[in-house]
Amino acid sequence: MTKNSEPRAFITQYMRLLPAPSVPEISLYTAHPGSGLWRLLGRDNDTPPYWAYHWAGGTVLARYILDRPETVAGKRVIDLGTGSGIVGIAAAQSGAIRVVAIDIDPLAVVATSLNAERNGVTLHAVCADILTGPPPQADLILVGDLFYAPSLAEAVLPFLKMCRSADIDVLIGDPGREPLPRADLQLLANYPVADFGDPCESAPRISGVYAL
Repeated sequence: MTKNSEPRAFITQYMRLLPAPSVPEISLYTAHPGSGLWRLLGRDNDTPPYWAYHWAGGTVLARYILDRPETVAGKRVIDLGTGSGIVGIAAAQSGAIRVVAIDIDPLAVVATSLNAERNGVTLHAVCADILTGPPPQADLILVGDLFYAPSLAEAVLPFLKMCRSADIDVLIGDPGREPLPRADLQLLANYPVADFGDPCESAPRISGVYAL
């Protein structure tokens, strides 16, 4: 299969559908050493396939939502920077009336749609960059692991603050990466969860769920 092959077929054939670490209620297509992701991405593609692995910020936020379904029940929810879709799937499982999962990576949108189907939930996966637009039509924005780089944090935070000014609630999941704007956040909960890149023998990383 080449990089131009249909992404849905590649993901279902070469990736493994596995329970998510710390969130076994949700199964995700996950990369492994034999996946050969370069055949899908292309050898010259420098965009990391964040959607193919688990990350602590999304994991901790999904865990929080499943443990506290009232957080999203009956609400219009946006999963910003959805990646694998784990946060949006958790919201859909927990009673959100509408979930829009947004990412700028079209392959993440494909993976999110597949993962949602495999978990028996409905969400709307969209490839878009909404950070320079107006506040969306939503009651709650969920953000897992979007503060891993200073340049991205500088773009995300003003957008989220604008959304809060429009009375849209914002929840953020993060393992405490350096660009996280702690001074603007209220810690709601901590969980020990796995993070991509941590050695298998290492202890789970304490990660937090924050309100903006």
